[in-house]
Amino acid sequence: MIQKMLASIGIGNAKVDTKLHHSRLTAGDIVSGVTQIVGGNVEQQIDTIYLTLYTTYIKEANDKKYYDKAVVARFTISEPFTIAAGEKREVPFSFNLPYTTPITRGKTKVWIQTELDIKLAVDPTDKDYIEVLPAPLAAEVIDAIRVLGFRMKSADCERAPYKLNSPLPFIQEFEYTATNAAYRRYLDELELTFINQSADHVELLLQIDRRARGLGGLFAEALDMDETYVRLTFKRSDMHTIKTTLQRTIENYMR
Repeated sequence: MIQKMLASIGIGNAKVDTKLHHSRLTAGDIVSGVTQIVGGNVEQQIDTIYLTLYTTYIKEANDKKYYDKAVVARFTISEPFTIAAGEKREVPFSFNLPYTTPITRGKTKVWIQTELDIKLAVDPTDKDYIEVLPAPLAAEVIDAIRVLGFRMKSADCERAPYKLNSPLPFIQEFEYTATNAAYRRYLDELELTFINQSADHVELLLQIDRRARGLGGLFAEALDMDETYVRLTFKRSDMHTIKTTLQRTIENYMR
């Protein structure tokens, strides 16, 4: 009885450890591995094993910014079962890494947390960080912006504006500064957000922030009229025209 009471507060409880086959993944890849469970000092009923994909994002409250944790996706990898004291079990798993998973650049971190659902006990957890690379179309957009003469200044997840109808509470924003003199003369910065994507298409939002020029430019900057938002969608068949389309779009709003 004492052992059961201790297990209920996490002492002598079951332990869990997830081992991923690969920790460097591209959005859309299959995530696979095995979750190992070792029974504690007493028999325990485990209702479910979850693998939850998490990231952090910036929220604001009372004029203060802070990081909060957000669920990107959650996967159930087992049915209810009982694990005996000291028993060892392995549960293999595989699932597709969602295209909504943030890319791990800048301050963005992504991890998979293993969670056991145990009645009347502290749920054991295990955390595994992963590196997330952009899917092919998103990678092509990022590379095209670099080739055009922009350097990534920061990448972070922020609370999603209501008007974007994001399926998640956050969006990932990439900020760029111009390295090429022609763009630097006209632009303060360029911001990129991937709104929706799959294996066959990517929808993105560009924020083109023009540099103030003259008195009119200063007024426009003060009123945020120097910022232009442009939505673009690329399909797989557009792969070879992404750079040209981005260049034409950016230069169209430099005037």
